[in-house]
Amino acid sequence: MPERTIRQEIMALIVDSTMTAKDLSQIIRISEKEVYPHLEHIAKSLRNDKEKRLVIEPSRCYQCGFIFKERRRLTSPSRCPRCRHEGISPPVFSIAKINRSSV
Repeated sequence: MPERTIRQEIMALIVDSTMTAKDLSQIIRISEKEVYPHLEHIAKSLRNDKEKRLVIEPSRCYQCGFIFKERRRLTSPSRCPRCRHEGISPPVFSIAKINRSSV
């Protein structure tokens, strides 16, 4: 049986489960920096999928609670725009099935 690619491995890990890029990098044994391009490619691939999509829980400031809802980059921001605190939670990724109701 052929081995899975890194992207296939990432997708298998985050289907119905949430993980940060750091979690993924430790499990797959690649650098955290290497995870982000794979996640971007997965997001693009799933745009045309009618059954699944990449869900990104945005980063949040530990000090004031600011949520980075509008951020397009998948990496964690360096500091909060509201309070300038540098303690920021990393974004969390998962692949969710899209619920389609019968019409």
